[in-house]
Amino acid sequence: MNHYETVFILNPVLSDVQVKETVKKFEDYLVSKGAEMISKEDWGLKKLAYTIQNKKSGFYHLFEYKVDGQSITPFELEFRRDDSIMRYLTVKLDKHAAAWAVKRRVRVKEIKIAKATKIAKATKK
Repeated sequence: MNHYETVFILNPVLSDVQVKETVKKFEDYLVSKGAEMISKEDWGLKKLAYTIQNKKSGFYHLFEYKVDGQSITPFELEFRRDDSIMRYLTVKLDKHAAAWAVKRRVRVKEIKIAKATKIAKATKK
């Protein structure tokens, strides 16, 4: 099984419920193909560098997973069929990129913990 990372951008006109349903649909698709989900990240609504489908922003999501290479083409076909997906990019991670991804996940967790601690201290005052 190979290590992959997929970033996709969802249409900004979708509601929070629709975004969650779409993300869940693609996660379920990967799991049904035997993928091992390593990480999922919701990067939120971000401004695009250039317009895509006359939209200036989109909901970014990242999946990191392990799956056999034969499952990637049908997975990307599902992205092309879904109108709520504006763009997607799937990359195969080598051992160095996978190690960097682990460091990035740890750093993100540390930042979240630091923010939660800061908020907790601020509310106690």
